[in-house]
Parts: sequence; C-alpha cells; structure tokens
Amino acid sequence: MAPLHDPAAIRIAAAVDAAHLNEVGALLNRIWGTPPGLWVMPPDVLVAAVHAGGAVHVAYDGDRLVGACAAVFCAPAERAVYSLVAGASTTGRGVGYVLKQAQRAWALENGATTMRWTFDPLVGRNARFNLMKLGAIGAEYAIDFYGVLEDEVQGSDETDRLTVQWRLDAPARPDEVSPPEHPSGLAPDGGPLTAKDNGMIWCRVPPDIVALRRDDPAQASEWRLAVREVMDPAFAKGYLATGMSRDGWYRLEQP
Repeated sequence: MAPLHDPAAIRIAAAVDAAHLNEVGALLNRIWGTPPGLWVMPPDVLVAAVHAGGAVHVAYDGDRLVGACAAVFCAPAERAVYSLVAGASTTGRGVGYVLKQAQRAWALENGATTMRWTFDPLVGRNARFNLMKLGAIGAEYAIDFYGVLEDEVQGSDETDRLTVQWRLDAPARPDEVSPPEHPSGLAPDGGPLTAKDNGMIWCRVPPDIVALRRDDPAQASEWRLAVREVMDPAFAKGYLATGMSRDGWYRLEQP
C-alpha cells in the first residue's frame, strides 16, 4: 500500500489487496460491535468494490489500523461517489476528517463533484461532523433504511437514516448555529423537542443515543419515533438539514 499523506501522525493509505481488506473488515466489526458471523462490510465486498474502480482508504496510527472508509461511483451522469462506510476506532485524533479528505481527493481526481452517504440522524456528533465540519447537506430522510442490524451501535432499534450530499468542488464550512430561545414540544427525556424560527424548523436529538440504546432501549425507540415525526414530513416538504448546534439541535430549512 502506498502512503497518500501523513497529517498529524495519522498515515492514510489506499488498501487494494485481500489481506489488508480483511483487516479492514475486522476493524469495522470491532468499531460497530457486530455479532459473530456478521459483517459491517464483508471483506469480499470490499475486494469487489476496489476491483470495480472504487476505493478503500485506511488510517494508521503508527503501525496500528485505526480507521477505514470505502466508496464507489454512482451513475456516470451524476458525477458523484457513494461512501459505503467510514469508521474510526479512536476519537480526538481527526481520523474521520482525514479519511473523508482522502475520499474527497480521490473522487475529485476521478471527475466526481459530489459525495453521498447515510448516517443515523440520532447520533448528534456525527451530524455535527457531517453538516458543520465537512459542510454537507442532509437531503433525504429514510425510515428503517437497513432493517434490524443488532450491533452494539444500533441495538435492535429501527434504522432510520439521513442521506447527506457533500459538494466536493466547492467545500464550505458553515457558521455555528443556535436554536431559538423558546423551543416547544416534549421530547422523551422531558425536555423540548422542536422549535420554529423564520421559516426554519429545529429538532433536538439526545446527547448520546448509543448509550441510551444500551441503558434504556425503550426510551431510545421513543426518540427515534419523535425525531421521525418531525423530520420525515419536513423533508417531504423540501426541507434540508443545514446545521447542527453544539447542544444537539438540527436546523432544517427550505432552499
């Protein structure tokens, strides 16, 4: 594997052979806590994706594999790539950011201008990363996208997903956002759920849905339904997710 760049002591490389792609599959399973016999992304699928012209990028901290992502091309007319998976086993090192930048550079070199992927809208830290740090836009809300997964991140909850689109040829980092002062609605934790301000809709998510799924699955499911009831009709009316505040509020607005 040839190194691509080495920011902040995290080495990023492209994985192309079966041995390294097996390591990637095992790493992703550890990150998601996937049950034995199941895969987040099977190694043979990763091999096929690379063989078909896609890319798998990996991150090393010294000799230790700490992150990976995989992407394939969308239909030719779209000039877009689809990120199948991205994960890091360590936090606070910027692994996820340098992996996405490696994907971005690869996509632009191959003529793509947009990247799409999905994520769990209840995971606020991922929403902030996608919408604020990268500057992607949430464009579609999908109910129970994958069906039941039964891993340590998702639990047995339904897999609602938010599809984001990232303009690669005109990256922009949005300004910080803050919700209105007078929110309304009742969230499962007893706090506010929604707010409206100047035509925008705001929706709050829990501080740590992964821990909540482990400690109180019933309340986690209540959050899923509460957020779904706000977001699904909003996206159906053309709203987009354009920001996430530091205290867990989505900003939805119409273009």
